[in-house]
Amino acid sequence: MRDRYYSKVILFGEYSMIFDATALMIPLKRFSAQWQLPQSRNKAASLPSNQSLKRFCQYLSENEALSSLFDLQTLRRDLNEGLFLASNVPSGYGLGSSGTLVAAVYDRYAIRKTEDYLQLKTLFGQMESHFHGSSSGIDPLQCYLGQPFKITPEGVQLLSDDFLKKDIHICLIDTKIKSNTKPLVNHFKAQRDNPGFLSRFQSEYVPCVTSCIDSMIEGNKELFFSSLKQLTKDQLEFLRPMVTDNTLDLFTADYDFNFGVKISGSGGGGYVLGFTDNVDNASDLLKDFEVIWL
Repeated sequence: MRDRYYSKVILFGEYSMIFDATALMIPLKRFSAQWQLPQSRNKAASLPSNQSLKRFCQYLSENEALSSLFDLQTLRRDLNEGLFLASNVPSGYGLGSSGTLVAAVYDRYAIRKTEDYLQLKTLFGQMESHFHGSSSGIDPLQCYLGQPFKITPEGVQLLSDDFLKKDIHICLIDTKIKSNTKPLVNHFKAQRDNPGFLSRFQSEYVPCVTSCIDSMIEGNKELFFSSLKQLTKDQLEFLRPMVTDNTLDLFTADYDFNFGVKISGSGGGGYVLGFTDNVDNASDLLKDFEVIWL
């Protein structure tokens, strides 16, 4: 069992993965969660994580497809003893606060574990649906594996921690707004029912995401920033509700150096992702925002 479960960043593919398209994930080790017992059992009832876990345990017990996969009797006993998940992962920021919880419960209480990552992704999606109404399962998969990976319909390709080339720098730009995943995902799914939207999204947006991923992994900086520039425009066209008004200028401005942004997670708040090969220029550009460099 793991000591802790790291938060995650979806670099690319947060909405295109709904079409089983390629996505690229990395762990964010700045934030994590780990199992703990309170100093006093009497304090357990006041711990939000303990109460959230009890509701999650109830959800698992009522789901016929899930209940037989976990040692729920032990989970209930541990929660009654006050067990909770100590976490500093920000909620509503697209970093996997619910994903760490799902990964932790699976890791500690699954009766039999699988190394089939696509099968595990499906299971995690069923589990995380308790929190979001629906889930791809990719967030908990990242929190569980704890290392970068590229996922395609064919499988999961694990990447080394240092796969990212040194001249492409990534930052998290704080919108100061908490994101609500469920309505944004529901909005996107409603848009997807429009044949015209669906056709253009699959023929224009999805290939652009794939190009960003492949060029980043290959270290083709010129193609990467060119693809990212197009993706930024595409997000404004296809995913406008997911772009916050206070970061809109970052999406619409033209830059005289390599810099681009995109939504993170479901969008609508949380962090915006920034990419550059010039940290000094980007830091000056973002001086009015709180920024975390990865």
